[in-house]
Amino acid sequence: MAEALIGVGSNFEPESALRVAVAALRQRFGRVLCSSVYRGPAAGLAAADYLNMVVQVVTDADVDTLRVDLAAIESATGRTRDDPRICRLDLDLLTYGERVDAAQRLPRPGLYSLPFVLVPLADVAPRLVHPLTGERCSAALAAARRSPNLRNMGELATIGA
Repeated sequence: MAEALIGVGSNFEPESALRVAVAALRQRFGRVLCSSVYRGPAAGLAAADYLNMVVQVVTDADVDTLRVDLAAIESATGRTRDDPRICRLDLDLLTYGERVDAAQRLPRPGLYSLPFVLVPLADVAPRLVHPLTGERCSAALAAARRSPNLRNMGELATIGA
C-alpha cells in the first residue's frame, strides 16, 4: 500500500467539480483526507481563478494504474484540453509514497515552489519530507513568501453552499 497525494484543481464550475472529484476518489479509495480549498489566480495565463486543494489517499494501485484512474475521473467530469483557459478538473499525482522517478514526474516538479500546491499540501501533510531535498513541507511553507492572491475558502463542504 502506498500513500498518494493528489492535487485537485478547477476553474470551471469549480465547487461542483471538486465535490465530484472527492466523491469519485472516496468511491475508488475509501478514506480521503482533504485540505481546505484555496482560491487563486491561474498560473501562466489569463483565465478565471482556480479552486485548488490536496487530497491524500492510500492505494494498492501502481503509479500507472493510479494515473489511469485519475484521468478517468477527469474525463467523467467532462474535462477536455481544447481551451487551456478552461479546466473543468485537473488531478495531479504529487507524490506516491517516497518514490523518486524523473520519468514519471515523481515527486511533482514544483511541489514546494508553487503556492497553490504547497499551501494545501501543508494542510494534509505538514510532516511530509520531500524525497529529493529532505525538507519538511511545514518548513518549506514557513520559508515561502505568502501569496496574497491565494485565499483559504474553508472546507469543501462549506463552499458554494
